[in-house]
Amino acid sequence: MHPLTPDELCAHLLAQGLSFHRLEHQAVFTVEESAALRGKVPGLHSKNLFLRDKKGRLFLVSARENARIDLKRLHEVIGASGRLSFGSAQLLLETLGVTPGSVTAFAVINDRAKAVTMVLDANLMTGEAMNFHPLINTATLRIGRDDMLAFLRGTGHEPMIVDLPVPDDDSSNHAASPGQDTGLSPE
Repeated sequence: MHPLTPDELCAHLLAQGLSFHRLEHQAVFTVEESAALRGKVPGLHSKNLFLRDKKGRLFLVSARENARIDLKRLHEVIGASGRLSFGSAQLLLETLGVTPGSVTAFAVINDRAKAVTMVLDANLMTGEAMNFHPLINTATLRIGRDDMLAFLRGTGHEPMIVDLPVPDDDSSNHAASPGQDTGLSPE
């Protein structure tokens, strides 16, 4: 089965009675690049990390764009086996049907095997609308918290909502920072 297109995703959302606003824009690959959209797109902006643990379990972590995430301790919070690493571009495409720079919580719709655990930053759950790419990085969908939760649950991905660990101020600690790519480290 082929991955959904952005238009198919939007049609799915509408069919489920979920409200969203779509904005087309130039391609953005990092949180820093997407900062130019802030005046045009209200709501909370996200960064999304596609991760795997030592046993091969997969996780999609969606956090507020400015979140500093301690990747050395994240496994403890989400119940992963050992430290986490970034999933490869090939694994991302095979599992979620998206490419680096387009990682998004909406991609779980393409995870028909239910191989990915969806993790949401508790700081995204404030009630303010959230922004995610609709499977490509040339558009943004703004969606309300309750509609996003309904979408995730409707795909069979009950989200794990957690307070993500924040790194110490020690610069040697590896952390996902605001400017990080939206999913993968360079390979």
